[in-house]
Amino acid sequence: MKKRLLTLVSYSLFWMFLFFFARFFFIITHFAEASRFSFDTIAQSFLHGLKLDISATGYILVLPFLLMVPQLWLSGNWYRVFMKWYTYLFIILAAAITVGDTVLYKYWGFRMDYTPFLYLSNPVDAAASTSNMQIIGMLIAVIMIATVFIILYNKSIDWLFGRLERVRFRVLSALILLVLCGSLIIPIRGGTGVAPINAGTVYFTRDMFPNHAAINVFWNVGSSAFNMKSTVNPYTYSDITDARVITDSLTAKNGNTRIVLNNSRPNILLIILESFGNALVGPLGGDPLTTPRLNEYIEEGIVFTNFYASGSRTDKALPAILSGYPAQPAVSIIKEPKKTQSLTGLVKSFDSLGYENSFWYGGDINFANFKSFLISSGFRQIITMNDFDPVYYNSKWGVHDHILFEALKDSMQKINEPFFNVVLTLSSHEPFEVPVEPVFKGKDDMTKFRNSIHYTDQAVGSFLDWAQGTSWWDNTLVILVADHCRRNSIEVQAYSPEIFRIPMVWLGGAVKEKGIAVDKLGCQVDISFTLLRQLGLKGDYYFAKDLLAEESNSFAFYTFNEGFAFITDTSAVIYDHKLEQPVYTEGNFPELAEKAGKAFLQVVYDDYLKR
Repeated sequence: MKKRLLTLVSYSLFWMFLFFFARFFFIITHFAEASRFSFDTIAQSFLHGLKLDISATGYILVLPFLLMVPQLWLSGNWYRVFMKWYTYLFIILAAAITVGDTVLYKYWGFRMDYTPFLYLSNPVDAAASTSNMQIIGMLIAVIMIATVFIILYNKSIDWLFGRLERVRFRVLSALILLVLCGSLIIPIRGGTGVAPINAGTVYFTRDMFPNHAAINVFWNVGSSAFNMKSTVNPYTYSDITDARVITDSLTAKNGNTRIVLNNSRPNILLIILESFGNALVGPLGGDPLTTPRLNEYIEEGIVFTNFYASGSRTDKALPAILSGYPAQPAVSIIKEPKKTQSLTGLVKSFDSLGYENSFWYGGDINFANFKSFLISSGFRQIITMNDFDPVYYNSKWGVHDHILFEALKDSMQKINEPFFNVVLTLSSHEPFEVPVEPVFKGKDDMTKFRNSIHYTDQAVGSFLDWAQGTSWWDNTLVILVADHCRRNSIEVQAYSPEIFRIPMVWLGGAVKEKGIAVDKLGCQVDISFTLLRQLGLKGDYYFAKDLLAEESNSFAFYTFNEGFAFITDTSAVIYDHKLEQPVYTEGNFPELAEKAGKAFLQVVYDDYLKR
């Protein structure tokens, strides 16, 4: 019996060492960020991270403990063989998560959870953000890490399972093993306290990188997978009735709206710009050189100067823009067709008025459940990469943007009015492949990103130049809005407003007031309701407000994977749910902004769970 226990202890230490290596690998591969902190702070990441390392090890030990009970009676080498393949499987999975996590963190700014696995139904699209060299490098890294730890296991642990001999007191030994197995609940839960361990347990500073380094990424993936279908609202900060009262006051639909259109039944062309952020738009305080055509058109339309994305990815943007539904942390409603079918939306509102509609996207429409969402939204015509000759594809996402707009131009030479057409661009998505010579010199990611934005900016500008000469232009409202931005620097936190501040411009012949700025704070959720009120229509958009109504509240709300931001004209708060406190406050009475943001998120997630 003693040998069995020593073997299981050795096996536990093997996994603790693997977790130590994974944390070290994460820090080394993000050395530029890690170097901003003292050695003592990084060392504390290892120390605090032991809590989740022990919990993860406890999960792994459950099956070995249980199967060691029948091994007391059954002869043969089956237990050793099982443990070998059981361990191999988890080593390979651990290696893949270790490497995948370190790549994703660069773009997302938070540790890997179950989210990437939601995209595996379309593995080609899921890998489209990375270059072929990156994919090859990742595969090599996974193979090398897995090989090293498999060899280490074979040399140090495997032989221990081969020396297990029969014991005299089998029943007693079985009881001891079962008791010990049951006691694993203590390290798994993180102790004997009322509340079980969670990722936020290892947070020890207001600086996010050391906190993130402390997280055991394997535990994080497993925990998020287990909890993703939870029916309990993790963002319950107060009584739901009180939260609804606050949310009702925030989204009150009072007052008259400022009519900025010259007719109540315009054609509507909505162009969603992949990854465009204010940091690259000159009139919005950004770089004046990257989007010259957008800069020009801003002067000819209505620009919303304090506008935010609802979330950090396209799958969160589409329900916000088209259905007025806020993004949720950690989950995405678009992944659940049953829930998205219950959403209201612009297409359904316009359908009752006889609008023709279409959705144009040069990529794979099956990615991230786009197709099911668009169909349930009511789009009759959906144009995708499958409608184009493969000769026009880039190596990753699909059709280049200028090809997409040329096809759109051809289809709109003669078109039935009124129409509601939506276009989603893609060329400014990683890996930023564009079919033109670069305007900005350099091979770093930021320069490639700027070149891709510049290319799409030119493609959109060229299309709009053409559109102004059509018969339908004078009766058309064009809405240009980004889906989200991206993390362009390691200095920028994943929750930073810089990642979420995006452009929105209304222009076209249907706009009667040109060259004006709307400074009211808002986000993508507000688009649907604001637009419908211009047309004298109503809609069930509970979480939205009218950006053109003087009496509507001025605030922006967005979510990131670990929390939310709530911004008003006088204060702002960014709240980290795992840390259970704000990571950023500004202005007067930020505690009021925190209370409002908590209430809003609680009601949003409660609604999400009930759909």
